[in-house]
Amino acid sequence: MDVEKFAASGHKGTKNFNQWDVPTANATGFGAAADDYMERGIDLNEQLVRNKPATFFMRVNGNSMSEEGIHDGDVVIVDRSIKAANGKIVIATLNGEMLIRRLEKTFNKIKLVPGTSRLSAIEVDPYAEFSVWGVVTYTIHAF
Repeated sequence: MDVEKFAASGHKGTKNFNQWDVPTANATGFGAAADDYMERGIDLNEQLVRNKPATFFMRVNGNSMSEEGIHDGDVVIVDRSIKAANGKIVIATLNGEMLIRRLEKTFNKIKLVPGTSRLSAIEVDPYAEFSVWGVVTYTIHAF
């Protein structure tokens, strides 16, 4: 048994350090008491993304939803697997243009309502090219 290798520190600085530099041992028994109080870092993907393959991050351009708390330059998290329902904020495509609006569905009409009083609601023509691209689940806003 090489005593120097066993008793030596496994960490030789942050540069040139990889997983092979850490000596391993077959340990039995209980872990360190401080392990109960260790905290992991916050992973935003784990906290904010429900369905990874169907989730997209988009940057908002414009102030059409400013009264809803979504401002110019904010990042919205959009989930394409969530069904668009009445009252949800959605990313919609209307005649080739992407819009962020609140969806209002009635019996025979679809409206895209902006989050500002400066713009009027868009009533979707039944013959227009319209689809809901995804549902906004979170907004990341910088101060």
